[in-house]
Amino acid sequence: MSELLSLFRIAPNDDVATAVRAIQAGETVELDGVPLTVAEAIPKGHKLALRSIAVGAPVRKFGFPIGRATAGIAPGQHVHTHNVETGLSGTLEYEYRPQPQLAPRAEDAPSFLGYRRADGRVGTRNEIWILCTVGCVGPTAQQIAARANQCFAGRIDGVHAFVHPHGCSQIGEDLAHTRRLLAGLARHPNAGGVLIVGLGCETNQLSRLLDEISEHERSRIRSFSTQQAGDEIEDGLALIEQLVALAEQDRREPCPLSDLVLGLKCGGSDGFSGLTANPLVGRMAERLAAAGGTPVLTEIPEIFGAEHLLMERATDRAVFEQIVTLVNDFKQYFIRNGQGVHENPSPGNIEGGITTLEEKSLGAVQKGGHAPVTQVLRYGERAQARPGMALLEAPGNDAVSSTALTAAGATLILFTTGRGTPLGFPAPTLKIASNSGIAERKPGWIDFDAGRLLSGLPTETADVEMLALIVATASGKPARNEINGQREIALWRIGVTL
Repeated sequence: MSELLSLFRIAPNDDVATAVRAIQAGETVELDGVPLTVAEAIPKGHKLALRSIAVGAPVRKFGFPIGRATAGIAPGQHVHTHNVETGLSGTLEYEYRPQPQLAPRAEDAPSFLGYRRADGRVGTRNEIWILCTVGCVGPTAQQIAARANQCFAGRIDGVHAFVHPHGCSQIGEDLAHTRRLLAGLARHPNAGGVLIVGLGCETNQLSRLLDEISEHERSRIRSFSTQQAGDEIEDGLALIEQLVALAEQDRREPCPLSDLVLGLKCGGSDGFSGLTANPLVGRMAERLAAAGGTPVLTEIPEIFGAEHLLMERATDRAVFEQIVTLVNDFKQYFIRNGQGVHENPSPGNIEGGITTLEEKSLGAVQKGGHAPVTQVLRYGERAQARPGMALLEAPGNDAVSSTALTAAGATLILFTTGRGTPLGFPAPTLKIASNSGIAERKPGWIDFDAGRLLSGLPTETADVEMLALIVATASGKPARNEINGQREIALWRIGVTL
């Protein structure tokens, strides 16, 4: 970055730099002591060319191509959708080329205060969750939660209903998707108890959902079908009371960082996401993996163009091949539905300075840092207690992917954003701003301002502050989404509706 904090270049061979502030046409700025006259106005967060780029030539950022030039680009010109296009198309063949793994840093890992469950996993909350088999009983689940919070206030961390509109008129793998995801939520360690509310005649039969949960995991699960209940609200409250009596006996205890499962997510990204917030989260992922914990990365369509960086970090050939299959399967999902694999970034991303999916993906994978990839999870599967990063199958949609992270066992989610969003999920969701502007405008949404890295905050200081916030939140400090009551789930539909 230049001394005047006007430009940010990531890799020495990059053809572009990011404008840290709005730069006027005709203004002369410096990068590494070299003056550059800006040919046209460059909005904050957008890119300008550092050297001449010929038509058809690759345009490099993060040290890798983010697309190809559709017109000749002179030094100092704005580089964006008007003169750069994606180079992505269909599925690819990949070669196994493992890279040397970075040795873990010798650092003392902090502990946090968590709830150790009977299966050994550790929760960061001790709540009662209410899930529903079908959307028809969603309002009923919410009514039970409202009454339960009045009746049992102070005895546990809260009662929360997580409802959805699905569970009926589904068939095949689409229905199986729904069942696996709900079963994953029902087994989550942040829930000291779970009530599953069914209807009775739905496709997603309660008995089939319970079959997805092993017998030894059902000791704190209660369920009933409302069509068989006399008064479904009172029956639900009676079952909640049983769960509260169990959960209120639980106590927080010191737990090593290795017991933490961190979900890694970005939403509403901008041109600074890959420069500030995502690399910060990546360093947290590295720290957690080195301590023996499990960071979980998802949003598979938003690694297209950067998947090779994850494949290089696969710990063995089997994991590499699982990543290849996962990526190409997701590309086929797009192709089967008549869509190009590059149909991204979003309008907000583009306005914020992101030009192509390759650029978005190269920024997004920064959330994983250099942590080795040790396991690949399909949608609805749970991460195993294995040091290193897990790669989880889910789309880029914020609500769908964050719900999948929770079902995979994430007990805390690090959610980076450049545009801002109030949305939160069952697990505490820390919002990390990529720029200080959104942090200042939306202090009620944002938990951490990584934009300060652009104005002189030392990287080491940001890392210390971020890790301290993670530990405090895991130990019970409420995230903004929890304070605001922003907690939702969303399921990934992949099939027809009857």
